[in-house]
Amino acid sequence: MIIRPRRLRQNKKIRDLVAETTLTKDDLIMPIFVDENIKDKKEIPSMPNQYRFSVDLAVEEVKEIADLGIPGVILFGIPKEKDEYGTSAYKKNNVIEKTIRKIKDELGDEILVIADCCLCEYTIHGHCGIVKNGKIVNDETLKILQKIALNYAEAGADVIAPSDMMDRRVRAIREILEKEGFTDTIIMSYSAKYASSFYGPFRVAAESAPKFGDRRSYQMDIRNKREAIKEIELDIEEGADLVLIKPALPCLDIINEAKKRFYVPIGGYSVSGEYSMIEAAAKLNYINRDEAIREVLYSIKRAGADFIITYWAKEVVKRELI
Repeated sequence: MIIRPRRLRQNKKIRDLVAETTLTKDDLIMPIFVDENIKDKKEIPSMPNQYRFSVDLAVEEVKEIADLGIPGVILFGIPKEKDEYGTSAYKKNNVIEKTIRKIKDELGDEILVIADCCLCEYTIHGHCGIVKNGKIVNDETLKILQKIALNYAEAGADVIAPSDMMDRRVRAIREILEKEGFTDTIIMSYSAKYASSFYGPFRVAAESAPKFGDRRSYQMDIRNKREAIKEIELDIEEGADLVLIKPALPCLDIINEAKKRFYVPIGGYSVSGEYSMIEAAAKLNYINRDEAIREVLYSIKRAGADFIITYWAKEVVKRELI
């Protein structure tokens, strides 16, 4: 018998029929930057065609995303005031709390609202935890994260997403949510978040670059794989409902391994550097932009991701790229 695998590649109909990986709008989450300092929208210089929105325009943007059938958004805030402790992240009526409340008032359960829970956008030093004597301290940071998480839950967030990589933060957040009666609030933990070079454009977008040192004492070493599995396992034990791996494209092996080992939904964050790298290469006509976007998203899904956070979510649905 002669085996010819190319028989199943000869035209689009047969390729679509036997395709192993399916990607739909139901798999996507769109990031939204909400800037308390503006009244309109402002393009992000490091991320072409991505914007910071005022609170009101962020709500309008989320309405459009919901109308497209995209199931969720994740919110990042840029506050008017920053301090050493990130108090703007949990003070009443802050930028993200206001946005959550307005989205829920307008849309209710039509879209999932995910609130990123971290300090970096809200501190003058740009680190994801409290700084003492030049070091990022773990346990004192947990108390601040609890306040942030509770504030967002009270505002109506469906999902709290701690992205700080402090030890035991999932447990701390789960404890405060349970104590205050938010037993149904979901925790999506950035369980395996590597100290990656691909975060640069986001730090411009969110004004969150560290003012000294780097984040290698709390974000993971890119050389380690077993450590990621350990972090994921610990977060699940502490109460995480969803697990996020970041950045997605350089961590397809981690996504795949997590999918095999754990029985919780696994997500990949296709981060700002992945986005801007493709946008820059496409602008120079080095690559086919649409095909590159499709390839990246399908690769993340093929690796085992149940959902993908991507800056292309709105576009790929509007233009039917997937």
